[in-house]
Amino acid sequence: MNRNDQAARTGYAPVNGLRLYFEIHGVANPTQPPLVLLHGGGDTIQTSFGQILPVLADGRQVIAFEQQGYGHTADIADRPFSFEQSADDTAALLEYLHIEKADLFGFSNGGTIALQVAIRHPNVVRKLVLASALVNRAGAYPWLWDAMDNAKLENMPQELQQAYLKVAPQPKNLRMMHDKAARRVRDFKDIPADAIKSITAPTLVVVGDADVIRPEHAVEMFRLLPHAQLAVLPGTDHMQVTARTGWLAPMIGGFLDAPAAK
Repeated sequence: MNRNDQAARTGYAPVNGLRLYFEIHGVANPTQPPLVLLHGGGDTIQTSFGQILPVLADGRQVIAFEQQGYGHTADIADRPFSFEQSADDTAALLEYLHIEKADLFGFSNGGTIALQVAIRHPNVVRKLVLASALVNRAGAYPWLWDAMDNAKLENMPQELQQAYLKVAPQPKNLRMMHDKAARRVRDFKDIPADAIKSITAPTLVVVGDADVIRPEHAVEMFRLLPHAQLAVLPGTDHMQVTARTGWLAPMIGGFLDAPAAK
């Protein structure tokens, strides 16, 4: 592990055949577990959380990592992207870092991965923040599925392409990353309602009112989760959700700091 600057420590974890890139920001708080950030599809740590991460790390330890084939983390060519595998990689990273329990904040695809961590590895999760997460296909507008059916690298936002090329150990794999990311969403399977109801971790569900995720879907998740709170951000599309730092950071901080209901 190397200290690149005063703000973060960085390293690579040997996880399930990957060298998983991670960053540790802030100082460990003896009264709280660290907060783990799970980025969105096509993203890096910076494109999902660049604005809000420094604010969240003021007063708590924040761990961010880049999933298989994203950002600094090289891909495994013959292993597809899956939400379940990424959840297992997340749990393995926590084990590598000797973290028994963590709070998870997932955005977009990262929110769905966070849900899968809570389902597949419930003992490692204390609280969940799910921003723009998808649990069933009806939760997204039909135009999203049309876009996924016709997804092309050439239509990928330039900001995301440049962020990948800036840090990727294998820049030539940009198209493979895009295609595998699109396939993961295109092949999305509904998460059974009973599996969601089984999640006992307190959960904050967040959605933008102009998101790719329907507000009604966020309400459905809120109803299914046994210990949930709901926030709908006004005037907010998908790409703006984690950039609403002034609203989101204190909301998340208050949620994580609050004692769990008995």
